[in-house]
Amino acid sequence: MFSLSMYSLIWRFGGFSLRQLVGQLRGVLGSRGAEWDRVVNSSVTGSLGGFCVYRSVERDSTGTSDMFSAGSGYWFTQKVLCWRAAASIAWSVLLLPATTAAFVVLSKFSILHPVRMLADCASVLVSAGSVFSFILLTGVIIMVGFLTFEYYTVIPMIACSKVALLGRLLHPRQLLYCLAHGLMGVVVGWCCAVTIGYRYETLGSVCPKTDGDGPAHMCLNEHHLLLLLEGGFVGLSHGLLGVIHNMNYVSFGTVQQHKYLCFKGSLPLAVKCSAAQAFYSVRNFLVFYFFLGHIPRAWICRSLSLHLDSSAHPLDTISGLLDLSLLYHLWISAAYLLFSWCITLLLFRIFVTEAYSFPVQSTFTEEAPQCLPKVLSEKQPMILKFLALQDLSLLSQHSPSRRSQVFSLSQPGGHAHNWNAISKECLSLLAELTQRLVSYHETVATNGRTKSLSSSSEQKTSSESSGTEDSMSSRPAFLMKTPASVFLRSMGAGPQSPLTSPFTPDLDSPFASPTLRRLTAPLDPGSPWHGSVQSPHVMRRAPKLWSTSTDSQVNGSPPASPASLPSPKPESSRPSFLAQFFQNRREQVKHFLAKRVLVMYLFTKLPEASSQALFADSQAHIWALEGLSYLVQASFTEDQFGVVQTTLPSILSSMLLLQEAVDRHFKLPHASSKPVRSPVSLGDSSHKTLRFALRATLKTAIYRITSTFGAHLHAVQMSAEHRKRLQHFLEYKE
Repeated sequence: MFSLSMYSLIWRFGGFSLRQLVGQLRGVLGSRGAEWDRVVNSSVTGSLGGFCVYRSVERDSTGTSDMFSAGSGYWFTQKVLCWRAAASIAWSVLLLPATTAAFVVLSKFSILHPVRMLADCASVLVSAGSVFSFILLTGVIIMVGFLTFEYYTVIPMIACSKVALLGRLLHPRQLLYCLAHGLMGVVVGWCCAVTIGYRYETLGSVCPKTDGDGPAHMCLNEHHLLLLLEGGFVGLSHGLLGVIHNMNYVSFGTVQQHKYLCFKGSLPLAVKCSAAQAFYSVRNFLVFYFFLGHIPRAWICRSLSLHLDSSAHPLDTISGLLDLSLLYHLWISAAYLLFSWCITLLLFRIFVTEAYSFPVQSTFTEEAPQCLPKVLSEKQPMILKFLALQDLSLLSQHSPSRRSQVFSLSQPGGHAHNWNAISKECLSLLAELTQRLVSYHETVATNGRTKSLSSSSEQKTSSESSGTEDSMSSRPAFLMKTPASVFLRSMGAGPQSPLTSPFTPDLDSPFASPTLRRLTAPLDPGSPWHGSVQSPHVMRRAPKLWSTSTDSQVNGSPPASPASLPSPKPESSRPSFLAQFFQNRREQVKHFLAKRVLVMYLFTKLPEASSQALFADSQAHIWALEGLSYLVQASFTEDQFGVVQTTLPSILSSMLLLQEAVDRHFKLPHASSKPVRSPVSLGDSSHKTLRFALRATLKTAIYRITSTFGAHLHAVQMSAEHRKRLQHFLEYKE
């Protein structure tokens, strides 16, 4: 009872409860999250550059999760997603007694006295303190499940530099996330201390009397305080590692399994990760307490009017921390905390990623928004978008009856609305990824240089122009107008896509070469570089990424001749003296900071980060490729009306263009190297290998179509270059 009164005093000393804190901060962060992103991104990118974070498009413009927004996917959130999250939390609570019993047995473990160990375990489990602790642990599990539901994402956030990772950690939402886990860790630490008992049971105890006449004082029980601080430290570090390692990233399994089999297969890994992470957390906590342990100890004594027991040995010393029993209880408590939270996260991933079957076409009008073509083509939450693409992949492989609905015609009218909506969305996804890769290749191949605005950069040879016209003749109209991001279009975001913004060259960066700024500046008409350049040595400086013109691919028109381009005005190309002065001072500051080791360390891009960010959402493209290829394969025998044959040239052209872009990307440094195996962590690192899975799926999809249609593909209209590349697949030479 004394310990409970102590904690109630500490709780009142804070001035507000956790519930009030979450309620107040959530309202504030809802309107400040996007503002924080803009401020940090603009300040860092504008001053020093190198700030590159792949942001999840699952957040709307207010910075809050879109799962509660009223839209076309509101029915899914209310009827499916919330119930799945509630079921995962309920199972976590049901598994809590077994986990707690295992913790009690391990904390009372004794080889020499097994009978007394069992008796102590039975008495602890039925005691009033343990029942109250179990109620608190249940509340903690529910809170962890709620935070997981609030912060989950299906597209990981990948930081391309150290400063980007730092800005992500300092985001108000992430700070609230870490703070909540730290407070819940203190609660779990208290429950562990009460459950273990003995010297850990209470925070204060009666001081031993040195003389018989002195009044009794309350002394601090440092062992109890150590468990409390360890719980908070482990919870806070778990929250920080969750942000760094994308623990709230929800990945979809390659093989569909029953929920019980998924949980059974992941349970040993959860035990291993929890035990290993607990070891590292306890090690770090002991270092922290050895150097800074006197600060919280003095604050607790001063706040609660407790005294230090002079007869007890302090624990912030080497001899005090080298207590094997203390180290064991610290480790087992940290492992229990991490394992219970890991089980909650694991069950949430299993329940949320369970396959959902969408109807292809509806009989009633009110069920139309729930149909697969409607879900794919309209604004939806990202989790719903991914589940729809997953269902499309499964439908195309294992359901002939549902495939027949995809190939069916509408009555009356006889239009293939289902197939048109599905194929258009899949082709838009492939075109968006292709355009993203093209933009990245152009930047990397020129070492960060952008295209010059002069007419010389627009001049192309006649052979390239003819090849472009031939290539674009077989491409559909919506492929020429590639969206900046299909996902942002689905979410109603702005025109500036976060999927491509990390890969555009930053002219203000101190690491940008002077050549970059000279090439992007307007040219003087009197310059020898103005106009048409005929030297083959000069023309060789521009890398040829594609066999056809990139500009023609994007705009759908042949390149303009130099004569048709307006020449830049001389007066507009010369800045004023004051602007030039400030520009020079700015450049000097940037070059000075670029020579500092710390600045270079913070702003240097991480290896493979850009490549991983390019393919962070490639699971959707993988399902789109599988769905399209399997439906095209099935149409050879099941498509009675020939609806697939009308879009077969577009499908093949899109896949071949993406194949060329992917092949060129894997020739870049760090793109083809396998990621280093991550240490034991509770985070999901499957997004690091998505580019390899996409390359294999793309090649398999093309082979699936060519092996089915064979020589019939010679009748399909496409460019000569695509026909030559397709012939390699027909001859199994790719």
